[in-house]
Amino acid sequence: MARIAVIGAGMGAMAAAARLAVAGHRVVVYERTETYGGAVRRFERDGFGFDTGPGLLTLPAVYRDLFVKTGKAPLEDRVELVQVDPSSRHVFADGSEVSLPNATRAGVVAALDEALGAGTGERWGDFLVRAREAWDRTRRPLLEEPLWPNWRVLAEKEPYPAVPHKRLLRTRRAATLAEAGAWELRDERLAALLTSHALAHGLDPRTAPASAAVLPYMEHAFGTWYVRGGIRELARAVYERCLERRVEFVFGTEITRIVEKDGRAAGVEPAGGPVAEADHVVADVHPARLRALTERPLDGEEDVRADPGAAASARFTVLLALRGAPEPGAAHRTVVHPAHPEREWDFLASPGGAEPPTPTVTVLRPDDPALRPDDGHESAVLTAVVPARAAWDDERTVARYADLLLEAAGRAIPGLRDRLLWHEVRAPGATEEETGARAGAVPAPALAAGQGRFLHPANSTRLPGLYRVGGWSHPGGGLPHAGMSGALVAGLIVEGPEFRGSQ
Repeated sequence: MARIAVIGAGMGAMAAAARLAVAGHRVVVYERTETYGGAVRRFERDGFGFDTGPGLLTLPAVYRDLFVKTGKAPLEDRVELVQVDPSSRHVFADGSEVSLPNATRAGVVAALDEALGAGTGERWGDFLVRAREAWDRTRRPLLEEPLWPNWRVLAEKEPYPAVPHKRLLRTRRAATLAEAGAWELRDERLAALLTSHALAHGLDPRTAPASAAVLPYMEHAFGTWYVRGGIRELARAVYERCLERRVEFVFGTEITRIVEKDGRAAGVEPAGGPVAEADHVVADVHPARLRALTERPLDGEEDVRADPGAAASARFTVLLALRGAPEPGAAHRTVVHPAHPEREWDFLASPGGAEPPTPTVTVLRPDDPALRPDDGHESAVLTAVVPARAAWDDERTVARYADLLLEAAGRAIPGLRDRLLWHEVRAPGATEEETGARAGAVPAPALAAGQGRFLHPANSTRLPGLYRVGGWSHPGGGLPHAGMSGALVAGLIVEGPEFRGSQ
């Protein structure tokens, strides 16, 4: 039985802890805040409840596998998973809109043809076929295996089979997601539908590789799910599974140093406390924080050198308490697209300037009695992706941006201003306080191509006995990816460095 110290109680850390404990190891999790879940939090006020991190779940199979591998009770015995239908409603700048059914290609094609015109559905359906090919080519090395030592194979080859595009006597293929949308979909609304999936993960569609096509494909193929009571209930279920497996949690404890002995990680040093010896250390922290804890380089020149936190994006969220029940048939998720998306992309790339642009706004309206005081009220969450390094400590900037989100949401929620009881603004600083990520940055999922700029550091490090887990490590950010990172780290510790993932 090995002693394992885990730094942080995020979803990836808890997924690793439960798997390691069921393998017979003694696991202690040290969390600097007073609760678990990382960014998966809940805000409550006056009988209203809100998910302040992710509000929906894709690839629930990741957490089903976690519960199968760590105990008898399956995930569905602990939480109620609800498939969201329609998967999303999209409101475009020209006034057109479309509601996309969940996980049915034929239904999506038909809905697009009816709402946006004949032929749009077929073009989107053809795109999904190509996206599936990119998924099939990258699924295992990007999601199910530790990062290959020869990771450049993933970095240099574009797995998305782009359609040849002839222009000015030249034939080109899309190298970025924005190019794929413009050249292959040939409709501004379809292109906005595509690029909104990149924006939702904080990616600039002009620089995100065409392989980002796997992001909308994941939703299409595996569906979009909600956890009754809010996604925080998923974090609670994983935490309770850890307790059942006798994982020990120490909350309110900041780790100040990773201890080394004989050239390997040998424990952690809590603030104001004695060193806790360990045979392995697993860290679910921002890259800058991990460097400070070790005071040494963790990767060689042959490894992924891009810092995924260097220019990351953050989430700006507005929580709405509304009087009145939602209108019949209200969509759980509505995406409101701006008239000039390129201005939002410019803002992500370079956040200078006095006036933030109108953003792409995601409106979540869960029809969930657990999140409202009674059936005569409604809770809703507005989210936009913003540059983490913008001036979010300026109250006027925050107030102006919150008003932009409210203005956009008015196109999704009838009578919004009249129904508004109160709203709570959560700028990126709130995420920084909860997760420790610099400027509230949120990591994106790992992507192939792009010369490796969209890969994340490997789960193992140059310091033997030290492992990375969670969104800032392979395979990147997002609820399913965090769960996968936990499985990979547990495999590396239990089976050793030759572990290559589940077969």
